[in-house]
Formats: sequence, C-alpha cells, structure tokens
Amino acid sequence: MDSNIESLLDRYLKRETSMEEDQHIEKWLEENSIADPAWQHLDRPYKDKWLSDVFVDIKASVQENESKTLPRRSENYLWHKIAGVAAALILVFSLYITWPVLKRQTLSQDLTLISTPAIQKKQVTLADGTTVWLNAGSELKYPKVFNEKTRVVYLSGEAYFDVKHEASRAFVIHTGKILTTVLGTAFNIKENQTRHTIQVTVTRGKVSVADDGKLLSILTPNQQVSIDLLTGNFTKTTTNANAVIAWQNDEMQFDDITLADAAMQLEQRFQVKITFDHDQLKNCRFSGSTLKGDSLDKILDVISGFNNATWKKQSDGHIVIYGAGCN
Repeated sequence: MDSNIESLLDRYLKRETSMEEDQHIEKWLEENSIADPAWQHLDRPYKDKWLSDVFVDIKASVQENESKTLPRRSENYLWHKIAGVAAALILVFSLYITWPVLKRQTLSQDLTLISTPAIQKKQVTLADGTTVWLNAGSELKYPKVFNEKTRVVYLSGEAYFDVKHEASRAFVIHTGKILTTVLGTAFNIKENQTRHTIQVTVTRGKVSVADDGKLLSILTPNQQVSIDLLTGNFTKTTTNANAVIAWQNDEMQFDDITLADAAMQLEQRFQVKITFDHDQLKNCRFSGSTLKGDSLDKILDVISGFNNATWKKQSDGHIVIYGAGCN
C-alpha cells in the first residue's frame, strides 16, 4: 500500500483532509478496483439518491469538530480495515461533497400526509404527474411541489407507483431504511410489519433497491426482491407482477401460494382473524383468483374446496379453517 495513500486515509478518518485530497483518495480506490462494481456502474442520479439514505447515519461525523481516531494496531490492520469498508468510504466521500445539498433538501421539505383506513384505498397524483395507488392501512408522505434535484417520498404499508419519467431527477421512496430509486417506471412496494419484510415488484422499467445504503438489486419487469428487515437477508425472484398488483382492482390472485399466505391476505383485505385447526393445513399450496365484489364467505368456500378443508365463523367473527392437511 502506498504510504502517501495510507497517510491520507488516516488523516481522512481524523477529518483533517481537504476536498481535493478526498477526491484523490476516491480516485485511488477506483483505480485499484476496490470500489463496489455495482456502485461504479450506477449513473449519477442513482448515486445521488442512494446517498440520501446513508447521510442520516453519518451526518454527525461530518458536523462534529472533534477528531475521531481509528485504533492503530498496525499498518496492516489499518489497511485491511480500510479495504473492508472501501465501498462505504466512497459513499462517505461523496456525501462529504454533497452533504450540504442533501441536508438542505431533507430539512426543507414541507410534507403532506395521506393515509388510508383499514378498509379503503386511495389514489393520489403528485405534483410531477406520478400516480400512487395507496392500499388499505397505508401512509404516504410527499411534498406538495418537488423543488429539489430529486423527488423524495416516504411510504409505510403498500402502494403501487406509476412514476412520471424525468431523466434529470430520480424518484426516491423511503420505506424505513429501504431506499427504492427510479427515473420513471411502475412498481409495487409492500411493507409487512407483522413479518418484518418489504417486497418490491416491478411491472415496467427498472428499479434500484438499497438497504441502509447498500445496493441489494436492480429489478426489471416481473422481478421481485424480498427483504427480511430483522436479518438483512434478501431474495430476488421472478414473479407475476400483475398478480401482485391485483389489489388495485379489488381482485385477489393466488398464484401457487400456501393456504397460510392466502389467509394472511384475506385477514388484511377483510379485517378478520383466521386460524387453522391443524398446522399441516398451512402448507397446502393452490392457485386461483377472486373477482371484484366477491364476499369473504364465497372466497373461503372456494379455497377450502381446493384444499380439502372446511371453515367456520365463531360468534366473535373469528374464522377457523379445519382439515387434515395436504400430502
């Protein structure tokens, strides 16, 4: 490792470097292929918006005047520590330069709040022409006018976005610490607070998904990423996007899912509690669909028939599904 670079890195961690020196370090990391390849291939709007979620975690270190020294066990220890977090350092360098802009954007937003009751859905058109369909029990925060270089909104729950394309301004959705970034596309975001998961499904265009500043995946139509918020693990799969967004039209599509997953969807749709007499029933898989206006009773009759089961509503409205399960 070049002693000059090591000295610069050490000084950077003590916040003693100039902007020009920060740029020199970033260039060195890129030339030595240490930077994350996914990061290097993102265009500038994607980079800028990806950073907006990370700056919250590091802004204190940018503002503080006190030095923060990295423990110097040895020169090799310092080098391995720096190499191990090189991609994160690149994010920090970029934030050091762009932080004032990001801070001004975040603090200056006058957000409008729209929420949906447990049994209603809402559609809203944002100032840039983007259309958002908000599912029941969800919440969206957004500015009345997008005056900044990026279009940023905040989602809790589930929503389908049809984003108006603007090549110069990315559209960013914060769902907790998950950051979804696009230029113009259509996709669904679903936050399940019970299971501590978030799913992003694309119907048109391309979407970048990051977790706490770390790029997880870039999705194209009929691709879905599911993120476990407790572990940080994620899976990327191919799916039927039209089935995922069927809730917009008050339809439900069960595409090779378990009876337990179907029951969870019905609980959310009809605000009821559904349990099983035998756990074996939960893993029964089936496919089917419902039409707009179908009653819960009718849907339960159909899916119970598919799975050799029966159901009964208790006096308190609680529904129990009975059956021996599947082979």
